[in-house]
Amino acid sequence: MTASLPAGILVYAKDTDRLAGFYRSVLGLAEVHRGEGLVVLRAPGFEMVVHGIPAHIAAQIRITVPPELREEAALKCFFPVPDLDAAAATALALGGRVFDEQWQGHDFLVRNGHDPEGNLFQLRRATAPAG
Repeated sequence: MTASLPAGILVYAKDTDRLAGFYRSVLGLAEVHRGEGLVVLRAPGFEMVVHGIPAHIAAQIRITVPPELREEAALKCFFPVPDLDAAAATALALGGRVFDEQWQGHDFLVRNGHDPEGNLFQLRRATAPAG
């Protein structure tokens, strides 16, 4: 990877503003750019582009409440947060959810969740390395 460019993810969204607001609030990202149909969010070393789905395609997509989970995706992103419970409360207030089940990794705790459009993600909080 090129050191001058951050790693990141592009997320296609039916409701660009809502999804950008969700990730900005849950992950503590800063909005650094807003253009026609896209919002760029950033943290040191990481960038998320929330890109609107073209209107003719978005019109065919139905977002349910709660959203239907998109569990058959080949990728699941994970994000560090300082407090899993606070992130879970924020996610719930904004139409997503962080599940209660938690796992211990080598040096982090993990909880899975979904955003308001059903995209799955994982949140991680650092812990001391295991033995």
